[in-house]
Amino acid sequence: MSAGAVRAKRLAAGLLGVAGTTFLIWLLGLMEARFVPVAWVALVPWLLVLDRLESRREAVLAGVTLGMGYMASVFGWIAGGIQGYSGAPLAVCWLGYLVLAPFMQLQFITFALVRYELRRAPQEGAWAFWRVTLTGALVYVGTEWLCPKLLADTIGQGFYPSELLRQGADLAGAHGLTLMLVLGNECVLVAGKALVAHGPRRALAPLTGLAVLVLGGLGYGQLRYRQVAEQSAGQPELVVGLVQANITKYEKLAAELGTYDVVRMILDTHFQLSDELLLNRKLDLLVWPETVYPTTFGTPKSEAGAEFDAEISAFVARHQVPLLFGTYDLEQEREYNAAMVLGPGAEGALTRTAYRKTMLFPLTEWVPESLDSAWLRERLPWTGYWKRGPGPRTLPIRLRDGRPLTLAPLICYESIFPGYVAEEARQGGELILTLSNDSWFSGTLGPRQHLIQAAFRSIETRLPQVRVTNSGISALISPTGEVLTAIPDDQRGSTAVTVPPNPRLSTLMVAWGDWLRPTALALSVVLLLAPSLLARRKERPVPLSPPTV
Repeated sequence: MSAGAVRAKRLAAGLLGVAGTTFLIWLLGLMEARFVPVAWVALVPWLLVLDRLESRREAVLAGVTLGMGYMASVFGWIAGGIQGYSGAPLAVCWLGYLVLAPFMQLQFITFALVRYELRRAPQEGAWAFWRVTLTGALVYVGTEWLCPKLLADTIGQGFYPSELLRQGADLAGAHGLTLMLVLGNECVLVAGKALVAHGPRRALAPLTGLAVLVLGGLGYGQLRYRQVAEQSAGQPELVVGLVQANITKYEKLAAELGTYDVVRMILDTHFQLSDELLLNRKLDLLVWPETVYPTTFGTPKSEAGAEFDAEISAFVARHQVPLLFGTYDLEQEREYNAAMVLGPGAEGALTRTAYRKTMLFPLTEWVPESLDSAWLRERLPWTGYWKRGPGPRTLPIRLRDGRPLTLAPLICYESIFPGYVAEEARQGGELILTLSNDSWFSGTLGPRQHLIQAAFRSIETRLPQVRVTNSGISALISPTGEVLTAIPDDQRGSTAVTVPPNPRLSTLMVAWGDWLRPTALALSVVLLLAPSLLARRKERPVPLSPPTV
């Protein structure tokens, strides 16, 4: 067989392996319980490709192609979102998206390179397997910390449909589940190869490792599930009203109807849906979604704005129920994306408290001041003007009956950052309350993926969560990450939910924050450097003792 034919055969085998793993990751990304077992074999076709690598160049290529396949299969809806914002042809958006995809999944490249180098090293025995397996998994997770991702995704989130396995996220977040997944796939690969080449006895060690991962994850999940149930009994009821009006594309509506008429329609719809809730149920708190009031509240920019402000205040005063809603907050010409709490106070006065969003989505919401310029705004007219808030903050409020409640507020993008939410939990947050606007990717897998990201924050902190969006998916999430009630994507609806009690369980994620990823990076460096350092120490000549006289 000619050299060209050999290369073509190797390339075809490599692409087939990447395609196999891409397909399995796509199944995992559907977030259905029947596909959870796929997590334990999803990387195996690609790992077989890595075992046949002959150069660093091939390792990089294997990482790049899987990164492209991963982003296309799991987050392909982003290309459509880019088109919606930029107005560029869809083909151009897809091309740019695929070019950037490997840079958004650098862990595949570093994992492939490290695994290639370790397999070349002269090692024998069981230690060789465990060093390659453990170091590779640590490098994978560590890279996800060293090179943060725009969507904070990680493959371990594929365990979410398993109500038991996902409970392990309170130890080390979803990235802890990723570490478990990568280790498990390595065990499956080695066990399969040993079984074929040497028989069942040689496959015993990796199969034992896999069993420890699976049974350990399930056992820990069962333990935490039981603890949450035991600690949640006997707490007072909390009833929250969620309003999802499914009114989107404010700019387009304003161009067609005029700004005043659009704001009038938004408020009237939310008043109507809220009145229906309040008529049928006593609410402790009422919640409207992110930027539902698309102008500044409390600092009106016009007489019409002052009238709208007064209508919202009159609504709260009439019903005597605190209202939390998304709006803009203005201070010294700096405008913020904010969550405003308007509630009844002493002697008929209303109290007002605001939380300002800190983690703004790059470009569409916020441009760093060092990059902001008229030149940039002219070429990217859709860029945002908001300023960043002061960071994680809790929001103390009074409920309808006067009970105090400390909220851990989040606005949209902030819900994907585990360390941010853990800090609010450390500050005493009792209920995660998330406002979001997912309408720009409505009708895709995006709203469900965002919901599942938010659910992991409840598992990590063991706090219940109320999530309210403009167009879906609004939901009530338990401290175990279960979605108890949901208003589907692209539907209008409102519902009153009884929030599960806060079990007040401590977790490693709250105590230490997002600790695993930097730790994994440090440990991987140690495992990579230790053998060479030890070898140099052994080669160092021992100084001779001077002769005695």
